[in-house]
Amino acid sequence: MNTLPRNDPPLVLGFSRNSWVSSHRRNVLALICCAPLLRAAEAPSPIQLKDVTRQTGIHFLHTDGSSGRRYIVESVSCGLATFDFDGDGKIDILFLNGAPLPGAPITTPPPHNALYRNEGGWKFKDVTQAAGLMDTNYHLGVCVGDYDNDGDPDIYLNNFGPNILYRNNGDGTFSDVTREAGVAVRNHVGAGACFLDIDGDGDLDLFVANYVDFTFAKHQTRYVNGQPAYVGPMIYGPVPSTLFRNNGNGTFTDISRESGIASRVGTGMGVVCADYDGDGDSDIIVGNDAMANFVWRNDGKGHFEEVGLMSGLAYDANGFGQGTMGVECADFNNDGRLDFYMTAYQKQWAILYRNAGRGLFDDATHLTGAGTGTFNQVNWGIGMIDFDNDGNRDLFIACGHLQDNIGLWDDTASYEAHNILLQNTGHGKFMDVSARSGDGMAVKLSSRGAAFDDLDNDGKIDVVVLNSRREPTLLKNDSPTKNHWIQVRPRGTRSNRDGIGAHIKVVAGDLTLVDEVHSGRGYQSHYGIHPHFGLGPRTRVDRIEVRWIGGGTNVLEGVEVDRLIEITEDKTRL
Repeated sequence: MNTLPRNDPPLVLGFSRNSWVSSHRRNVLALICCAPLLRAAEAPSPIQLKDVTRQTGIHFLHTDGSSGRRYIVESVSCGLATFDFDGDGKIDILFLNGAPLPGAPITTPPPHNALYRNEGGWKFKDVTQAAGLMDTNYHLGVCVGDYDNDGDPDIYLNNFGPNILYRNNGDGTFSDVTREAGVAVRNHVGAGACFLDIDGDGDLDLFVANYVDFTFAKHQTRYVNGQPAYVGPMIYGPVPSTLFRNNGNGTFTDISRESGIASRVGTGMGVVCADYDGDGDSDIIVGNDAMANFVWRNDGKGHFEEVGLMSGLAYDANGFGQGTMGVECADFNNDGRLDFYMTAYQKQWAILYRNAGRGLFDDATHLTGAGTGTFNQVNWGIGMIDFDNDGNRDLFIACGHLQDNIGLWDDTASYEAHNILLQNTGHGKFMDVSARSGDGMAVKLSSRGAAFDDLDNDGKIDVVVLNSRREPTLLKNDSPTKNHWIQVRPRGTRSNRDGIGAHIKVVAGDLTLVDEVHSGRGYQSHYGIHPHFGLGPRTRVDRIEVRWIGGGTNVLEGVEVDRLIEITEDKTRL
């Protein structure tokens, strides 16, 4: 038997000894050159999210009313809101809940929404009953805004069944004023909702997206490989959305037809209102399920034209309508223009739409890596958030299938799934750091709505996730960053008091950041009404500009960092 010397490489078919050595040396050199990258891939990411749910005192448990009959409303439930309801400077949490549907067991007490007051130190107290929010309707979407300009945030709930407007009484309680305000919407499945000022008159109007024309009498079930499954929205058909004009006296008028909003029917889910074309007024972007998205362009007077196809936001790069779930906007590449991110159904990429200017967008998902990890998941809640305050917006995507038995016919997906965290590298790319960003990203549930706010006032944005049929997840931002930040709270005087729709520009040395104030966003949720800006190592803000809806700009110069700045609209307007 022929043998080779111990130190000689073996002979490989097609290779001489010298060529093997040369190849071996190249491989070694490649490993040496790649070692820093390999170490970086194994090291913790600069973003760390810690699961603190158990220590918070939150005992909310979500129900979608599951009956075993698979009503479509179960599959899209539901959103949540983070906001300071009592004005104490701490962000509180409102979890939306479903209700038993026909065939489901009756529970005592019945399911209801849950309002948790932030007590500080990551402790929350259930104040639902004291606040007067114990109704037992089937809730889906929520937005928050001071519709009567009295200084307190009010709540609008978009439901399956009658919608509800809660007026904040200013003493920790709310009153149902739906009927007297004239904002009930019936006979549709609710979705996202937004307060916005459509005509710059200083009063918040109300946009209400609707999903499908479903009733129990129309209920259908489908089967996949012999297994029962939820049907898609087109079985019941799309419906028009609703637009209410604020009359300035505590009442609203339905102007859906005359405004143009009722001219198209859709399957609305997530909604955000933003000045997508930079012309100074608020437009409405609606994510539709299983069809083209809508972009309602505002003429500044409250009349709307649907321009989704023209803008590039209607379809993906291949010309297909997505099963769009959540809609979020922010400036991901710091070019001064708002971009949009939309989550979608399984076997579709979540899409990043880059703002090319002049009201036009292109699908930058694959160019940037912004869809990484989303294809085999159903994606819902979304936040474009600068978690490590480095001046670049990262992506958090809430995941979970709507088919609770999906594993019986598809071994690539599961009802419960890990959420996704994509770090913005600052060079036009996103990198999946989910596995390296703390135990908060190891949670595996079936998530729906997600909200993002600074829950402990430490200058870093935290995460709250509503999970279908389970407890929520609260993630403390534990990122070990020394980067600086600034948060802006606009106070309107002639504009609406919350400054909703205001465009904010922050200039700090070589860094210029923009954002807007939104009411209602993501997946049927509300969060982040006070825009937060990461500044990296910069220790001073040179200039903050607030451009108000209705016209006029306030400028503040020479601002210290690491604080919340309130900017009040006044008579000195540029």
